[in-house]
Amino acid sequence: MPKKESIYKNAVVTCTCGNTFETLSTKDQIHVEVCHKCHPFYTGQATMQSRTGRAEKFNQKYGLKSNAGDADTANA
Repeated sequence: MPKKESIYKNAVVTCTCGNTFETLSTKDQIHVEVCHKCHPFYTGQATMQSRTGRAEKFNQKYGLKSNAGDADTANA
């Protein structure tokens, strides 16, 4: 019975952006859609979305007031 280390071999990982790198795997080639070179979080292109837009959309959908100050005084 072979050792687990012996079943791993060098594999070439290819991304859709064209980036390639080597790693150990049981397969010879691996194709991925997103890698560390093109992922928005790692490249700094990711933006934090505002949740206020969601709240306003909900309020408009159900005909509620969108003033946050009114909600605080109603609970007091």
